[in-house]
Amino acid sequence: MDIALSIIAFVLSILGIIGCIVPLIPGVVFSYLGFLCAYFCSYSQIPTSMLWIWLAVCIAVSVIDYFLPGYLTRLTGGSRAGSIGATVGMIAGFIFGFGLFGIILGPFFGAVLGELLHDRNDTARSFKSGFGSFLAFIVGTGLKLIVAIWMLVQIWADTYPVVKEWFATTF
Repeated sequence: MDIALSIIAFVLSILGIIGCIVPLIPGVVFSYLGFLCAYFCSYSQIPTSMLWIWLAVCIAVSVIDYFLPGYLTRLTGGSRAGSIGATVGMIAGFIFGFGLFGIILGPFFGAVLGELLHDRNDTARSFKSGFGSFLAFIVGTGLKLIVAIWMLVQIWADTYPVVKEWFATTF
């Protein structure tokens, strides 16, 4: 059972890292579930307090990532239309197959288009709002990646001695 839990922990953690970049996949949630799987292994040295700390970090990062695009879009002079456009642009960039390029630039173009639909006369504000949305995406994704990668590192550190011993005795 421990081997299955370890494999699931690694798979969920890697899926979590992918989910930090790809929209519609809750990256830090999958990473936390992987961390939880590692915790339930019989050899785990992860203290219970770390579960609660990582849960709080995952919730905080998710909340920040949810509110940051709208906040930074408005902080840079954008309106609700720019915030909605940024979200639609990110999803459209992913769905229409532009890959990582679409995911990164989709929020920028979505916010610009949303602002232009709201007020066609102020193109400078539209691009400023698009930059705010792009910056929010980069910061939010960066925070999620840091958390997800750090959880993977902790899973690896907890699992490595057992895996090393298993390989040594098996092969």
